[in-house]
Amino acid sequence: MTEEGAQEAERRKAIETELKRLEESAMYSSQMQFEQTKQWRGVNLLLGLPASLLAAIAGTAALVNTGGRIVAGVVALTSAGFGATLTTVNASHRMNQATAAANAYLEIQTAARQARTIDLPYLSIEEARNLLAELTARRDEQNKTAEPPNRRSYKKAQKNINSGGQAYAIDETRSPEE
Repeated sequence: MTEEGAQEAERRKAIETELKRLEESAMYSSQMQFEQTKQWRGVNLLLGLPASLLAAIAGTAALVNTGGRIVAGVVALTSAGFGATLTTVNASHRMNQATAAANAYLEIQTAARQARTIDLPYLSIEEARNLLAELTARRDEQNKTAEPPNRRSYKKAQKNINSGGQAYAIDETRSPEE
């Protein structure tokens, strides 16, 4: 192998390694964002259900019995407190943001894997480097807009990945020669 061929092989291997890093980074980011989605959905339900139920109870208490005005008022204020907290926290919006971020990271993960396993062997070094730069830019842009995950999301994502939550059955059934 010529020196130029050795340098090209070395660069191709470096690009492959960086694509693996990008794929892994996107995998963890997507899982953390999915965990954030679950948490925000829980907060939304935890605050939204009591607010709705308490509002209904307050309305019923006020209409059924005029002596229940104080109880109805307290229940209505409690309901309003839940509603105000829900509005301030904006759990529904954060849940949607986390879902969108998770899916964007999954797209990057898939693109990096496909670039590494399907395209890289057939691309010129310049084309491969441009593809890597494009995927890196996509990941960096997503990092700017995604809400940082909390520690609980990180730990749950790590547990999910370590237990095979990101594994494909086809990869497990393939022989090492394939």
